[in-house]
Amino acid sequence: MQADIQLLLTADGSHTVRHETLGVTYHSIHGAVQESQRVFIELGLQAAFERFANVPLRVFEMGFGTGLNALLTAREAERHGRPVAYTGVEAYPLPPEESQKLNFDVALGTTFLNALHASPWHETVNISPFFTLNKQQTSLQNWQTNERFHLVYYDAFAPSAQPELWEPEIFQRLACFLLPGGLLTTYCSKSYVQRNLRAAGFTVEKHPGPARKREVLRAISPPIL
Repeated sequence: MQADIQLLLTADGSHTVRHETLGVTYHSIHGAVQESQRVFIELGLQAAFERFANVPLRVFEMGFGTGLNALLTAREAERHGRPVAYTGVEAYPLPPEESQKLNFDVALGTTFLNALHASPWHETVNISPFFTLNKQQTSLQNWQTNERFHLVYYDAFAPSAQPELWEPEIFQRLACFLLPGGLLTTYCSKSYVQRNLRAAGFTVEKHPGPARKREVLRAISPPIL
């Protein structure tokens, strides 16, 4: 999974990574930052800040990848003065020689990206006064936790590449990770993904997407699991 990758510049000037073997990119070629900002920050983090006011927020990301979603979250936590404990699961981390080429800090005016990638696996690290990171190098199917989260960023590879990560059983597992009323956001709005989320007990909302993307999804976990 690590060997055959290519760095690409997207339409908004930020990088993405293309996995040549799977034929997918980690972010939209129409703008990596603008996609993550819309799907995960605006529809996810900002909504969770309002929904779960005055408490430290716990965020889980499936697919740590380039670290862009974590970086945007760290920036937003600083802006709002809201503590965020961030957990990311990644089975196939980018090699350091690739992650060090990413231009997100330059594009966003941040300074956290190297710290996100250099932080050790399976440990909680203080990245900033308002952001802690715990990266888990494993698959979602194998990861176990007793922690419950306010928000899930579901940023797995597209169903065309990894269909097993979009099945009802996966969303049932994620529902168990979430607190009652917790949120899940994802870029993929395919009809069967919506059906599988509903089958797992989620209420599914469709929202306008980023550039060249008509719709994206936000799902709400049931009040009582």
